[in-house]
Amino acid sequence: MKDKDLKAKLSPIQYAVTQQSATERPFTGKYDQFDQPGIYVDVVSGEPLFSSLDKYDSGCGWPAFTKPLEKLKMKRDQSHGMERTEVRSVEADSHLGHVFTDGPQDKGGLRYCINSASLRFIPVKELEQQGYGEYRAIFKD
Repeated sequence: MKDKDLKAKLSPIQYAVTQQSATERPFTGKYDQFDQPGIYVDVVSGEPLFSSLDKYDSGCGWPAFTKPLEKLKMKRDQSHGMERTEVRSVEADSHLGHVFTDGPQDKGGLRYCINSASLRFIPVKELEQQGYGEYRAIFKD
């Protein structure tokens, strides 16, 4: 997708986060204190990223997940005087956030700290109609 098309499709914060690797302010994102069953997809491409089943309240101010639904790109990030691992979507190469090793130990120990602005939520009841029916099976009725 061309840059001008992305600017028209995305809000300013969505564009800044996904295309310019910005970070939304903590505790301000739409999905930080959000708890409904469904999946989270890349706001740019729609590629599946995370499940609500793997979301937890880490207290960090951004949505946190223990694992992704599908493979993600990992990139070394030494910006802001820190050593971190950036998380990006595979298809759109959208900046999503970072992954840390301070997550729940009983769930693998990872904390995917993700910007709400990079996500779009698909409720379980809409998975089929929005083209994500293959993920319905992970949610038990």
